[in-house]
Amino acid sequence: MFRARPMLKVELLCLASEAQEVALLLARHGSFGPAGTAGRETGRRLGEGYRELYLEAAARLDKILEYCGDNELAPIPDDAVAPNERELAAINAQLSEIWQACSVCYERELRVAEEKQRLAMLRETYARLSVLAVDPTRLLRRDGLLDTRVGQIPATNLKRLADALSVAGYLIKEFDRAGDQAFVVVAGPRRADGEGRHRLGGLLTQAGWRDLPIPPELRTDPSVAARYIEDEEHRLEAQVAVHCELRQRNWRQFADWLRQGRVALALARPLAEASELGLSGKGRLAVFTGWVPRSALAGLRAALEARFHGRCVVQARAPEAGERVPSLLTYPAWLRPFTGLVRGYGVPRYGEFDPTLPVTLGYLLLFGAMFGDVGHGTVLAAGGMLLHGRLAGLRWVVVAAGLASAGFGLVYGSVFGYEDWITPLWQSPLHDPARLLELAVLFGVAFIAATLLINLYNRLAAGRPADALLGGGGLAGLLLYLALLAGLWGLAEGGGFGVLPALFAAVAWAAMTAWIGLESAGTSGERLVVALVEGLETVIGLFANTLSFLRVAAFGLNHVALALAVFAIADGMGSVGHGVTLALGNVVIIVLEGAIVAIQALRLMYYEGFSRFFAGDGIEFRPLQLVTSDK
Repeated sequence: MFRARPMLKVELLCLASEAQEVALLLARHGSFGPAGTAGRETGRRLGEGYRELYLEAAARLDKILEYCGDNELAPIPDDAVAPNERELAAINAQLSEIWQACSVCYERELRVAEEKQRLAMLRETYARLSVLAVDPTRLLRRDGLLDTRVGQIPATNLKRLADALSVAGYLIKEFDRAGDQAFVVVAGPRRADGEGRHRLGGLLTQAGWRDLPIPPELRTDPSVAARYIEDEEHRLEAQVAVHCELRQRNWRQFADWLRQGRVALALARPLAEASELGLSGKGRLAVFTGWVPRSALAGLRAALEARFHGRCVVQARAPEAGERVPSLLTYPAWLRPFTGLVRGYGVPRYGEFDPTLPVTLGYLLLFGAMFGDVGHGTVLAAGGMLLHGRLAGLRWVVVAAGLASAGFGLVYGSVFGYEDWITPLWQSPLHDPARLLELAVLFGVAFIAATLLINLYNRLAAGRPADALLGGGGLAGLLLYLALLAGLWGLAEGGGFGVLPALFAAVAWAAMTAWIGLESAGTSGERLVVALVEGLETVIGLFANTLSFLRVAAFGLNHVALALAVFAIADGMGSVGHGVTLALGNVVIIVLEGAIVAIQALRLMYYEGFSRFFAGDGIEFRPLQLVTSDK
């Protein structure tokens, strides 16, 4: 649970003619992750044409099913075999023919959808113009006595435009409004010289005028336009019905074959995925290259032997130094909902310490300490149980955070901000803020010391013992940090820095700066400057990160202060207002401060913890798997 499962690099040799069956067996077993480069140097990758056929066929099948199919995958028999390249090509050709038949109907439906959209715009324009009860042709004729415009302007400019138009001898009439846009008619006397129309255009432009386009279908008597819209609606509804029937007919005709073809593509998928990375050819042999968990190798060998009777040879070796190995991380069921706290930062490298469990405990501890209240925590936990859909993955994280908050609420003796309802197990944060700040710093010291120990382990696991012992993020940095803390504690207590802390600090500082100097490039003077600066930066960073944990106490005090502020506002209200203010105030505290505290706790985990020991650039182990459903 604290590190990835041991992996072995595997080369599996088999007959090229049996590559499809081998890939299918590997996918059924679910323990082989392709990850090789064999064949790329020579330009030959076995199964490349097979993979291209699969991708093309899968894309066509997805389009067909999206348009006229369903999402049910038929059961895959245990004795089913993967299609060979010739059979896959035939499946792809058949899918091409089916899509051509479906695409005709699809394109017709697209045209109908465009016509329905255009008709909806006509209906909207007609609804606006019908308020005028005037034939638009007569209203907008260019040889009449009136110069008329129909358009829209921002409603805020309406009065100013009306005043300007009245001076020019024009009238303006609003006949509809949508949001901040006013639809208006502007009319005035038409002048033969065109001067009035030119001036009108300038006024309208300044007011943000936009002409209301009137389609040709509406440039007639309103009753005629209404009949046209109604006839078009009936025509389009009839076309939709015809196309739906055609689509159902196509599905009924091809449904059985499509279900079988979909199963065939599911069986072909393992070889297609393996051919992308991890499959090469040697004469008439195919070579699968990848990673297998050490605990699964015996079972995989037994499965291959039972199926191929010695025609497959498996060669396995341990990972070499510096080799990129995928990480296979397994967790108990109760811890899986919290893996996102770590995966949000990255995947641990192979051999690194997996921080999921300590990060989960630390996150819940920090959240509870900053948001400690029995009532607020209980409401938060209950709200977490209601999460569903895309937020369902956060359900147990929110529930656990709420329970941690309720637990610290018992420690603080706080229920919805009231501190006299229950007896605290300890005390309220406001009763002794200095003690709370002290505990926050002590927690920060323990947390940072733990991250340095984890970093020490990671460097040893990576085969870097010198860096682990002498680096600022290893044993030397840890000893320097603890020695300086012990010396400062002695000064604060009035007993002086102490000889032993000073000795440990000096030795650790010398070892750390010497190592930095040796690892740096440049002249002796440049190395000395780099060693001193980086050593000082390491010390400052450690203490700055420690003080960053003061925010835990600050938010704990802030939580109480917000509750007191809500009480103060509620006391100034009447009986009804008092209850409403308390209810709304607690909702704001739970939602707003709960979100802020959640972010702050995660920030402390990421920036004060992960950045010290966790690169997050590992590779997740992805084995070949046989997809048996779309769920």
